[in-house]
Amino acid sequence: MTGPTADTLAAAAKAASKASGLPPVHLWNPDFCGDIDMRIARDGTWYYLGTPIGRAPLVKLFSSILKREGDSYFLVTPVEKVGIKVDDAPLLAIDFEAEGTGEAQNLHFVTKTEDRAMAGPDHPIRVERDDKGEPSPYVLIRSNLWALIDRKSFYRLVELGCHAPHDGASWFGLWSGGQFFPVIPSAELPA
Repeated sequence: MTGPTADTLAAAAKAASKASGLPPVHLWNPDFCGDIDMRIARDGTWYYLGTPIGRAPLVKLFSSILKREGDSYFLVTPVEKVGIKVDDAPLLAIDFEAEGTGEAQNLHFVTKTEDRAMAGPDHPIRVERDDKGEPSPYVLIRSNLWALIDRKSFYRLVELGCHAPHDGASWFGLWSGGQFFPVIPSAELPA
């Protein structure tokens, strides 16, 4: 008996998908079948056997059966669970729309795989900074799956930012869904 392949996973995902939305991966707990040679690069490109998957509908299908447990990522169907590698975040936010201003602002994100989420209490924005201070912004899209916000979108977000109190200090950040998301302490911004 051979293990799961991209083709068998795609067929199972397609069979489990409902026209009304995503498959209920949170209800599926099949036995672990091992790792599959699939990787999601930091730029949102999916690879199978070292080759980019060029068909966007297939990538979207795979992303619909993506599940995170702890720090590990899996593709799951009702009968299979295989591990995959994720370089950074499993999703990539490639655009957003802003409505309103200030504390009434809402930021609606869309990912490369056509997931949509409005930043707010259920879909927070977080910004991590590396040792050199370079920011990596993320937004929670669904079921513990974060999306890296691409550079062009982050630059646009910065234009919408403002200063507000956070943890007893002034921070530069973003409002969405009635919540303030801190990006960087105001004191650390260049004059």
